[in-house]
Amino acid sequence: MAAPTAVDKTMSKMTDNFVYPVYTTNQGSELESGELQDFVVDFLEKEIGSDLKSLKNVGKLLEELREENSVLEEQVLSVSSSVPPKVSSALSAAEEARCSMEDLQQRERLISNKLHQHLQGAQPWMDNLSQTLNQVDTIERHMKYLCCLQHIEELSAAVQQCLMTSSVWEAIRAVDSMAALDAGLNQSGCTHLQNFLRETLHFWHKIIKDRLASDFEKVLTQLHWPIISPPTQSLTPTANCQEISSQLELLVTQLLALQTSDDLISQRALPSTQGAPSTQPVSSATPASQGPPICLPIQIMLQPLSKRFRYHFYGNRQTNSLSKPEWYLTQVLMWMGNSSTFMEEKIQPILERAGATISARVELCRGLLSLVQEKVASDASRLLYDDGLFCHLVEEVLQFEKELRTNQSYPAVLPGLLHLLLEDSILQKWLTVERKMAVEKMDAMLSAEGAWSSQYKDISDMDELKAPDCAETFMTLLQVITERYRALPCPSAQLKFLGLQRELVDDFRIRLTQVMKEESRCPLGARYCAILNAVNYISTILVDWGDNVFFLQLQQAAVSLGEEVVLGDLGVMEVGRLASLEGSLFEGLLALLDRLKGDMMGRLLEWTMREITEKARPYSQDRWLSLPSQHDQSTMSLSSSACPMMLCVRDRLLNLHQVLSLSLFQLAWQGLAERLDNFLYQDVILCNHFSDGGAAQLQFDMTRNLFPLFGHYCKRPENFFKHVKEACIILCLNVGSAILLRNLLKESEEETKDLAGAGDPPPESALNELGVYCLAPCDVLILLKLRASLPGQ
Repeated sequence: MAAPTAVDKTMSKMTDNFVYPVYTTNQGSELESGELQDFVVDFLEKEIGSDLKSLKNVGKLLEELREENSVLEEQVLSVSSSVPPKVSSALSAAEEARCSMEDLQQRERLISNKLHQHLQGAQPWMDNLSQTLNQVDTIERHMKYLCCLQHIEELSAAVQQCLMTSSVWEAIRAVDSMAALDAGLNQSGCTHLQNFLRETLHFWHKIIKDRLASDFEKVLTQLHWPIISPPTQSLTPTANCQEISSQLELLVTQLLALQTSDDLISQRALPSTQGAPSTQPVSSATPASQGPPICLPIQIMLQPLSKRFRYHFYGNRQTNSLSKPEWYLTQVLMWMGNSSTFMEEKIQPILERAGATISARVELCRGLLSLVQEKVASDASRLLYDDGLFCHLVEEVLQFEKELRTNQSYPAVLPGLLHLLLEDSILQKWLTVERKMAVEKMDAMLSAEGAWSSQYKDISDMDELKAPDCAETFMTLLQVITERYRALPCPSAQLKFLGLQRELVDDFRIRLTQVMKEESRCPLGARYCAILNAVNYISTILVDWGDNVFFLQLQQAAVSLGEEVVLGDLGVMEVGRLASLEGSLFEGLLALLDRLKGDMMGRLLEWTMREITEKARPYSQDRWLSLPSQHDQSTMSLSSSACPMMLCVRDRLLNLHQVLSLSLFQLAWQGLAERLDNFLYQDVILCNHFSDGGAAQLQFDMTRNLFPLFGHYCKRPENFFKHVKEACIILCLNVGSAILLRNLLKESEEETKDLAGAGDPPPESALNELGVYCLAPCDVLILLKLRASLPGQ
């Protein structure tokens, strides 16, 4: 270790004699002595350095440090001297605040004691005053009670006086005042007063209503109401026609003015009559789902019709038959139709002049419909265990609903009868019966004698799909189910029927698969092809349904409601596709049907190719190498060994064209052409060597005989035999061109191996000039080697 230098010794003495100041960190802790010594050493190193000549500046540095130290001491002394006055000032202020607080607390205690004494002295006065106020309040309430009672008696007396003087309008206004008073007392706890008011209101309302109803019925009788049979034109009008019309308008207007109190009384009576069988056929106390109450004049007009309805379709009458719901449904429709002219010509103008925004014809239909709703609900619950009668009731209800909406123009916003079919037990029964009857019909249609023949087989314009009768009947069955549930007002119920339809389609597909397996021993048979047509027909119809507006709406409803019956176990992506209308609700079924169709088509083509290859075996073993040149033959003719193959291809194409639908036959002949092209290329061309005559004969057989067989179904059949067509081009090249092509391909192959000649044109361009696009250069070299006429083989 080197000896310390003079500078080191000097610095050591300075650090020993230096008085270290106390430094604190941000947290107020003192620096350790070792850190402080390091700081001093660094400071001296920075100020003095290792130059011995700079030691003369030490004295100056010590002087500066002493001055700085003295400044700091003065600052500390000045700050410490100024702190005690501020602290003493703060302490004195705090002491003053404490004294003031004690003074305030003392004053508060004095005032509180005085207030307490004052309250104790005033308590008897407060008790007396409170008792007096309570007595005043009780008297005031009694006065109001008596005033209200007096007002009721005054209104009652006014009604009585008006009725005695035949001032019906004033009596109606007084009754309306009673109704308004009853509404004002609705939140009151005076139950006896309310009951008295309601009894009084009901009493006078009934008297006025009965009087007006009696007069109204007399006028209606003069106008030949109710109109039971189709109206006939009267030859001579009645002498007092104008007077009757005036009376009719007056009575209808007065009954409309009585509507408010009638609605109030009906609403009060509704809770007490719920759950009991209705004795009044039509009243304004209809369920909330039926819309607002029927107006009072129409209620009175409905009474004779209601009596007739209950007379004929209730009790032990022969017309009251569970097996004949069409009797009362048709009768009600006839009443609606017969009365529409009277309502529009006689009643509607009066309602409009009275300012009533209702339709007389619709109000009458609502009243009659309430009768039918009650009857249908009663009958449906009794028919849950009779499938035949239940189905008949559902059919009649659907037909009634259709005629109600179309012929009677009943508004769609008002409920008809379909909501009755949405009750859980009835809807479940409907679904069960639909499934049961559909399965029975499927069994019957598949076992029928003409199940696999098309009913349009003799009409070419209507038989493009060549659907067998069983498939067409099945899709008609599904369409009928759709028409039945299409009008239901609940998307959730509609989706249940859609789920049933999907189950039926899958069941029918399984049945077709079972029959197909039995017929798979003869795929070229008529029944096998009929099954294939059936699968294609069902798939085509389902694709059309997927684009139908009704099913698209159901699709959106299924996504929004999250129906498991329809969506099943679909993932988020599949549900998203359905929401964006990219897919359809029938995609799963279509995939299964397409798979079955592909399997059947593959088996059909495989069987056909097996027969064709058997017939083509002599042709593939022909002596292509020894056939004479084309110049040595006067005329070209089809090879005798190819005749069985050509005849088989022709017959099979004709047969498939006759038994398959147009779209299926399109797939069939294209698939057959693809397989035949591959067979001829692999088993005939690549397995033989050809002379010039053999190559020419092969080209003649293909282009003049085989290709034209497919030319009946497309414009350029050779495009479906690319391997055979291009192989014939290579085999029939003249010798010079063939040699040049062979050399070009070999050179290209060698250059490819040597990675050279990258700038030369590819060999494919030369092949494309010859019309060869499908075959690769290596395949062309193989074909060139099959030519016996080329030298160097």
